[in-house]
Amino acid sequence: MSELINNSENRKKKLKELILRLHKGDSEQEVRQELIQSLTNIPYGEVVEVEQELISEGLPEQEVLKLCDVHSAVLKGNIDLTTVKKIPDGHPVDVFIKENKELNQLCQSIEQSLMELESSEAVDIPKLVLKLRGQFNALFDVDKHYQRKEYLLFPFLEKQGITGPPKVMWGKHDEIRELIKGSIELLQTEGISRDELIASSEIVLRPAIKGVMEMTTKEEEILFPMALDKLTEADWYEIHKQQLEIGFCLYDPPTKWKPSWVEGSELQELNKTAENIQLPTGSFSVEELLAILNTLPVDITFVDKNDKVKYFSQSPERIFQRNRAILNRDVRLCHPPASAHIVDKIIEDFKSGKASRAPFWINIGGNLIHIEYFALRNEKGEYLGVLEVSHNVSVYRKLEGEQRILSYSK
Repeated sequence: MSELINNSENRKKKLKELILRLHKGDSEQEVRQELIQSLTNIPYGEVVEVEQELISEGLPEQEVLKLCDVHSAVLKGNIDLTTVKKIPDGHPVDVFIKENKELNQLCQSIEQSLMELESSEAVDIPKLVLKLRGQFNALFDVDKHYQRKEYLLFPFLEKQGITGPPKVMWGKHDEIRELIKGSIELLQTEGISRDELIASSEIVLRPAIKGVMEMTTKEEEILFPMALDKLTEADWYEIHKQQLEIGFCLYDPPTKWKPSWVEGSELQELNKTAENIQLPTGSFSVEELLAILNTLPVDITFVDKNDKVKYFSQSPERIFQRNRAILNRDVRLCHPPASAHIVDKIIEDFKSGKASRAPFWINIGGNLIHIEYFALRNEKGEYLGVLEVSHNVSVYRKLEGEQRILSYSK
């Protein structure tokens, strides 16, 4: 039959027919077999066009959403990616793909944890639940990956008239988010038994990781190749400049991508558009403020009133390492599951006004580290967020007498 499918229109007509057969309930295996026989190496652009046409012809978006996983599974491995453009390091698509690699590895780790649960009745359930909780907390970082698609990439596709596929994909994002949230909620159940956990794994835990992994395939086989064809380099640079506002997922790009036609550094570009920051007792340029924050002998992390990490300083001797993948992440998910309840308590007390600071001190590698959380409030007393300040105070404990003569330590 393949010799009859010799042009784009015939291929799209046949593909649409196969998708509608899935809609009517035909066997996925039978449809896949016919697809392999008749439509080997379908161009990715045609898959998108068919999906757009089905919506335009009246197939409800919700129905396409239900079919999304099935027809993606049928098409998997049969989409022609030989014409996909090369992607430079640090390009938004390169970042998406590197994040997908981390997501797939995390999902495989979760699957190994579930297999451990099922393979032995002697497994330590509380310990395994704590491990799974940490893994699913990390998996929820995919929310930032999806937000960058929804708020940065999709608008540019919509300008090109591509509206159906982004809506369908956004719907899948929401389904996956709910599955991960449900998994986290389940894993917080006190005293959950092994049998209950095994039963729940098929209902919510495995569907969550399956949804994440299948989405990476949809992105890399259809969405990204299409977007690389449709968007200009200027479009991608706009996406690149805005992506840090949302944050990265399990990965911090080590390479900064910049088209050859862009002049100056990112900092210079920022200073061209930003006025000095004027405060009641003085002002800074962005460059000056950055230098001040990174020179202070303390680590600073700011969490906003919505409990999202928004900033961290980058001093040369930072105590607790941070990377930009934590930006815009819920602060609760940035801590080990065993201490999440402490973070909850601090935030609750700060928001209610019961407390305004919470100090701790711990020993790390022979150094005494002082950590303190401060509630930030405006002049009206309204809660703005939390400032975390960490400081290696070991040197101060060793001080004796006075040093009143200028002396530089080597």
